[in-house]
Amino acid sequence: MTHPATTPAPTRTIHQSFAVTFDYPVVFGCDLFEADNPTLAEILDRRGESRCHRAVIYLDAGLAQAQPTLAGKLKAYFAAHADTMQLLAEPILVPGGAGGKADYQLLRNVMKTLGDLRLDRQSYVIALGGGSMLDAVGLAASLVHRGVRLVRCPSTVLSQNDAGLGVKNGLDEHGQKNFLGTFAPPFAVLCDANLLTTLSDEDWAGGISEAFKVAIIKDAEFFAFLCEAAPALASRDLNVMRRLIVRAGEIHLDHIATSGDAFEFGSARPLDFGHWAAHRLEILSAHEIPHGQAVAIGIAIDTVYAQRQGLLSADEQAAILQGLTQSGLPIYHDLLAQRDPAGTLDVLVGLDQFQEHLGGQLCVTLPHHIGSRVELHEMDRAQLAACIEFLRDVEVPQP
Repeated sequence: MTHPATTPAPTRTIHQSFAVTFDYPVVFGCDLFEADNPTLAEILDRRGESRCHRAVIYLDAGLAQAQPTLAGKLKAYFAAHADTMQLLAEPILVPGGAGGKADYQLLRNVMKTLGDLRLDRQSYVIALGGGSMLDAVGLAASLVHRGVRLVRCPSTVLSQNDAGLGVKNGLDEHGQKNFLGTFAPPFAVLCDANLLTTLSDEDWAGGISEAFKVAIIKDAEFFAFLCEAAPALASRDLNVMRRLIVRAGEIHLDHIATSGDAFEFGSARPLDFGHWAAHRLEILSAHEIPHGQAVAIGIAIDTVYAQRQGLLSADEQAAILQGLTQSGLPIYHDLLAQRDPAGTLDVLVGLDQFQEHLGGQLCVTLPHHIGSRVELHEMDRAQLAACIEFLRDVEVPQP
């Protein structure tokens, strides 16, 4: 009996390439959860599916406490639209803030509940809360069935103009911000300005830093508006804040759509201007420094560094520091002076962690005059220490 030749098969490589289009509406308005407002019902039905839309609601416990009628309002909304929407359980309270964003059990609880309620990939998780809560619930929703539809309803300035609008979610772990997470665009985002009215002064001011972030590196006209509006923002003018949120949101969304790197495969992340120090300060303070305030300090450090590198004028540096402080934001914290046993400033570890999170070489975005930016691949740590000392002692003129 003869056998066919056993010539090994040649090596063959198939280069696979495809594109997936994501689209989702981001609504900025008021009274979006009133029963006679059709927005939420229309959002859930925007793909024209012939079904009653099944949903579960997660509600930030801090938001529920600040707005005690909100849970009932949401239940009434579903009751008023019962022909097209079904609420599968009472609104579920989950912890907000940094604690929930580092809680594996919260992640497991959400996933178990979604399984127990038999949500499918066309069902909805509606999450109302701040950025940390949206990150944690969003991660769970992205994992169940490889992705249940998520409707984000951000309730803070920071989450309405930045954290709640994009394509990321995650948990803090391993001593690092967002060590765990996925890229999972939401089904929709609803930003109701009424949710901002009960914020603490700290949470109100915190999100302003993310507006300064994008204005400094992308939009000189918006930066001028922020500096002029700083006193009104500090006094909690809701109309001015709504203008800030919409413009900052537009810039963030445009960057995600047009940067060519929405899922951050590369090393450059302009929207993380000021964040290498901010993330480290949050961890060093055990989250006693909120994200927005930490970002303001990070922006201040990188602003002074940029000025000393000849990228900003002294007047531009002064305008940035004054705009931040007049808005009620800090530019220095005593933790910046903390050193490890070897004498190195602890905050500078943030550069190494930032590089690890990005992958590849270090890539830090700095302003190159107001409204534009450059990317640096190394930073002089001695110069950064000098910048921190400057911020410790500087007196920012106030009007």
